[in-house]
Amino acid sequence: MDTQYGVIGGGSWATALAKLLCNNSSNVNWWLRDEESVEAIRKYKHNPRYLQSVAFDLERVHPNSNLEAVVHNSDVLIMAIPSAFVFQAFDGFKTDGLEDKILFSAIKGIVPEYHSIPARFFHKEFNIPYERIGIISGPCHAEEIALERLSYLTLACPDLAIATQMAEALECRYVKTSTSEDIFGTEISAVMKNIMAIASGICHGLRYGDNFQAVLVSNAIQEIERFVDAVNPVHRHVNSSAYLGDLLVTAYSQFSRNRTFGMMIGKGYSVKAAQLEMNMIAEGYYAVRSIMEMNKKFEVELPITEAVYRILYEKITPVIEMNLLTDRLT
Repeated sequence: MDTQYGVIGGGSWATALAKLLCNNSSNVNWWLRDEESVEAIRKYKHNPRYLQSVAFDLERVHPNSNLEAVVHNSDVLIMAIPSAFVFQAFDGFKTDGLEDKILFSAIKGIVPEYHSIPARFFHKEFNIPYERIGIISGPCHAEEIALERLSYLTLACPDLAIATQMAEALECRYVKTSTSEDIFGTEISAVMKNIMAIASGICHGLRYGDNFQAVLVSNAIQEIERFVDAVNPVHRHVNSSAYLGDLLVTAYSQFSRNRTFGMMIGKGYSVKAAQLEMNMIAEGYYAVRSIMEMNKKFEVELPITEAVYRILYEKITPVIEMNLLTDRLT
């Protein structure tokens, strides 16, 4: 019997992942909160809100607004909800049987109610063993998958056989995949690179040049390494694609929501105004507060994270904060 995949979420990443799974003739149960979007996909074969150019084979993709039905009918679940809405989506969800599923997270953020990475949230709340939880990481933007540009994905899971299964399900002529056992390092790095991308965007908005951006990003990967090693002290190569590559594409790409958000902040937008104009979630905004909270335990030196936090939450002027940061970088 074919593996049944369940994609949870209605945004760009959920759309891109449903597209990739269809490429390999997988059956996809797709949960979208909005019944109007479900009906539009059934009628027009396109997601009306995200990556509208992607067309779906409705013999293989089955959109549904009933979360429990999608979970029940799927063997492998792929979570692609913005982290700020994960708790809300699963609040009151009946957990029976969820512990028997394989779960992969494409969520690049922190569950703010718990100050927790998604893997830990699903493990604690739904009793899913870590051995059955995986992470889908980049370097990759959903928009480039929609355009069928060559992209790379990293699938991390403590059970490499499960990571390999997901890698094979997602790989196609324009997506190459690799596997890793470093679930915690990969996920925390994916969270922190969004914070670094906000910093990069702020600097761009303040008209800092490429020379400083290079210094900022090289310090950013060191900051990520320090924190990840403190939280989960195992050997890893942070100069590989899952870590440094993911940071680079998020810090520099025109498709990066976090960089765009930061750029608007650097140009003088308030947080609220930037969020309203973007009409999309910048995961780094929520992540920076949670990383600061987590770091009360680990006490790692995080100058870039601290600078972004002070700008976004303490309303320190970006010009002043970034000028102070320049003296802390090497």
